Amino acid sequence: MAGRTMHAVQYDGYGGGAAGLKHVEIQVPSPKKDEVLLRVEAASINQIDWKIQKGVMRPLMPPKFPFVPVTDVAGEVVEVGPGVHSFKPGDKVVSMLNFRNAGGLAEYAVASVNITVDRPPEVSAAEGASLPIAALTALQALRDGGTKFDGTGQPGNVLITAASSGVGSFAVQLAKLGNLHVTATCGARNVDLVKRLGADEVLDYKTPEGKSLSSPSGRKYDVVIHCTVGISWSTFEPNLAANGVVINLTPTPWTWFHSVVKRLTFAKKKLVPLLIFVHDKEDLRFLVQLVRDGKVTTVVDSRHQLSEAAAAWAKSMEGHATGKIIVEMGGEEAMAPVVAG
Repeated sequence: MAGRTMHAVQYDGYGGGAAGLKHVEIQVPSPKKDEVLLRVEAASINQIDWKIQKGVMRPLMPPKFPFVPVTDVAGEVVEVGPGVHSFKPGDKVVSMLNFRNAGGLAEYAVASVNITVDRPPEVSAAEGASLPIAALTALQALRDGGTKFDGTGQPGNVLITAASSGVGSFAVQLAKLGNLHVTATCGARNVDLVKRLGADEVLDYKTPEGKSLSSPSGRKYDVVIHCTVGISWSTFEPNLAANGVVINLTPTPWTWFHSVVKRLTFAKKKLVPLLIFVHDKEDLRFLVQLVRDGKVTTVVDSRHQLSEAAAAWAKSMEGHATGKIIVEMGGEEAMAPVVAG
């Protein structure tokens, strides 16, 4: 497709938020060795996308401007690069684009075959695009907390904060598949939704019970998947089992310091920051299969066309989305995920 242009959304520097996004016509990229060119059907926005724009990873990312953001996409292979034998034009796929190159807010994007998997007909583009960062993070966090998904896991108790968020909504469902009793926190408007996702107990985080994080059934938590901010260790600690662990998905410098102190003092109750830089292709394939089989459902907060990318970006920055924010390029079949609200 050399010489062809496409519509894309990019920003030219740090800061600016949604107002900093620009609609442009740029060259369609070409796949290199072990890469495929995708016609993007849907992309999902994650918090890390706009945090990079704010400069939280400067000067490493983006490596240069202008920059087309967003990594989580689903689409159709239209061209394969040298050495690619596992995909062919016409294949439907889910992929996580390279953070440094990104490119998801565009009609076409280049993806590495190392983190691209087939998407069966039962999984819509919107569902597939929702999975890479959010579902993989939930899966990794639960595994780090000792959860197994091969049927050999022992029963346990898990607390999931911000359970109606993108990561939280997947964590609730995966925890149930891992044979865990799930206590979850969320806002009042999402209590019924989180119950439908499988949570055994749901706390409105604004109530006294929600603020204390106490299980209504009096259980102590073997693991906490902490998907939000603003909760102190002193709140978690009395609710943990003897060897309980808090997996913090939004770590601050204080989190890292406290984690080191816990390790140096051989504390039984631990605080573990979770940062994921490398995702596993087989894990992504596993998640796609769970969606295909109806064992995991995607919660969609809102759907936007590429022309409405700024509205989607702003909604993500507000921090109150229920599930995933989807940008669609058009032409996809009706999707089947749960729609929040």
